[in-house]
Amino acid sequence: MASAALPEAVEPKKKGNVRFAFACAILASMTSILLGYDIGVMSGASLYIKKDLNISDVQLEVLMGILNVYSLVGSFAAGRTSDWIGRRYTIVFAAVIFFAGAFLMGFAVNYAMLMFGRFVAGVGVGYALMIAPVYTAELSPASARGFLTSFPEVFINFGILLGYVSNYAFSRLPLRLGWRVMLGIGAAPSVVLALMVLGMPESPRWLVMKGRLADAKVVLGKTSDTPEEAAERLADIKAAAGIPAELDGDVVAVPRRESNEEARVWKELILSPTPAVRRILLSGLGIHFFQQASGIDAVVLYSPRVFKSAGITSDNKLLGTTCAVGVTKTLFILVATFLLDKVGRRPLLLSSVAGMIFSLAGLATGLTVIGHHPDAKVPWAIGVAIASTMAYVAFFSIGLGPITWVYSSEIFPLQVRALGCALGVATNRVTSGVISMTFISLSNAITIGGAFFLAAN
Repeated sequence: MASAALPEAVEPKKKGNVRFAFACAILASMTSILLGYDIGVMSGASLYIKKDLNISDVQLEVLMGILNVYSLVGSFAAGRTSDWIGRRYTIVFAAVIFFAGAFLMGFAVNYAMLMFGRFVAGVGVGYALMIAPVYTAELSPASARGFLTSFPEVFINFGILLGYVSNYAFSRLPLRLGWRVMLGIGAAPSVVLALMVLGMPESPRWLVMKGRLADAKVVLGKTSDTPEEAAERLADIKAAAGIPAELDGDVVAVPRRESNEEARVWKELILSPTPAVRRILLSGLGIHFFQQASGIDAVVLYSPRVFKSAGITSDNKLLGTTCAVGVTKTLFILVATFLLDKVGRRPLLLSSVAGMIFSLAGLATGLTVIGHHPDAKVPWAIGVAIASTMAYVAFFSIGLGPITWVYSSEIFPLQVRALGCALGVATNRVTSGVISMTFISLSNAITIGGAFFLAAN
């Protein structure tokens, strides 16, 4: 009799716990909107910045891509900061920094001030990229971890779409005002985010690191499928923190870490890793490198330039077509979140990469044909270029985009996860920065079609 009633007692709790973890993952992952908005809004704002400030192509591409390099400061500082003040307040801190950066960019009077604003915003983006997947992975139950840890990529895409819409909405303003409103209004999401995050629980791993076992048990009880899973997760975290398994209580003394603890983590992961850890490191960093080396930021960041090369000349039509890219990207990332745990990472990743290669080849072919007929429109080539761009962002969003963040947040052992994720984000941002800051020069040297043939290889 009792055993027959047990499923009815457990099932509602399981569903409620997933919903609670779902809500927390959404709030944490919303920090990724900050990066997405900057990428999306700069794609259109750059058209007007170049005219208003009268800057060169080289200055423009450096302005576009430098935020990725600046974000390294935030990425590496986020690990130490989050261990000091907690994951939740680190998310708030990231939002505050980005607010300051957006404010500076919105009121920039010259190129130097605009670059300084991008430095500040870049630090905030670095914090956000590092802390969102770590917090979500530490909070999520195993049954939904792949689904929930894909959320940062979902919100990057949503942010890109918001940036594209902002471009279109404010493009009719006077030249000196339009791009400043586009950039400055990016401060609004960061204010909303900072206020909403205060209602989230702290990461159970951070609570255990501070000896607050009772608080950690409450959070784990709310975010685990079963009491047994909650107990197992607590035991794993205690072991990683160096707390004896038999030690229990509301608040316990956490063994002091040795002064060379940080050096030990670097040694385990970088300086003298075991063969297994070396494979994990290469896999974690490699997937971040190839995600950006595929040219996704070149397509997203320079999409107005791509469509202009494809024969679309009106600013309104350029920005409208760019909005279609954002909608496609967002829709397919939502599809991916539901397929990750059902289909599996590997099948999605392989199909995604194959589709991206064919799409890039189609885009490069279309743009090359158009480039060889500068005085005449080639309708079929224009159609191929636009369709290939849409297909490319769709294939990216259904596999390589979200899986990179899910994979890197899951693959590293608990004791080196913070450093591993920071190195992954650094690899991701450096590669993106190099692509973004050289794309215009590369296109001028080997044509825009040649640049995309290179990315396809």
